[in-house]
Amino acid sequence: MKKVLLPLMLIFSAVTAMAQTADEIIDKHIAAIGGKENWLKVKSVQMEGTMNVMGREVGVKLTGVHNTGSRQDISVAGMNGYMISTPTAGWMFMPFQGQQKPEPVPADAVKASIDDLDLQGNLIDYKAKGHTVEYLGTEDVEGTECHKLKVTRKNSGDQTLYIDAETFYVIRTSSKTNVNGQEVESKVDMSDYREVNGVKLAFSVSQPFGTVVMTSVKVNEAVDEKIFADPTK
Repeated sequence: MKKVLLPLMLIFSAVTAMAQTADEIIDKHIAAIGGKENWLKVKSVQMEGTMNVMGREVGVKLTGVHNTGSRQDISVAGMNGYMISTPTAGWMFMPFQGQQKPEPVPADAVKASIDDLDLQGNLIDYKAKGHTVEYLGTEDVEGTECHKLKVTRKNSGDQTLYIDAETFYVIRTSSKTNVNGQEVESKVDMSDYREVNGVKLAFSVSQPFGTVVMTSVKVNEAVDEKIFADPTK
């Protein structure tokens, strides 16, 4: 019997240790970006910046209200487009891509965006939110040793976080979502963290099509929620 119990105890101990390691990393990350108490106060975020795409300057404005809605406004060559997400619907209008009018986004894309409406972050109280986290060890990200966490989110699919082992800032995210029956992977790199109203946010956000450099970031300032309304009505 002891020979049977010993391996089971070792397996249980290993699983418990890994869970504790993930939670320890999460705790250090949350502390590094301002602490849980400050993040639980975050109800709105407004960010403005610019991005260079093929020699053209693109203006970007991101507006979010916690678990209510998010809007991305994009201006280029005198044209203005936007993407709107809410817990139940979403719309897109990209005139520079040939769209003539706003169009609803597919239901699976709406679902894939739900957990991103959580401005306080999926890691804060992640168990209560219905997410799970798995520690995947360390990995080098362009010369920076990172802790690698796999976050299985309640609504929006898996997301892998790469957390700098020294600063405990998230410097890269990799997400996979199912859109129109196809798996889509997106990678985002983040840097230049600065404190705004008690919390730290990345002022440089890089995606495959370009890097947005933030020129203005506001936390907990008033937002007119009409900007998330159905633009087709």
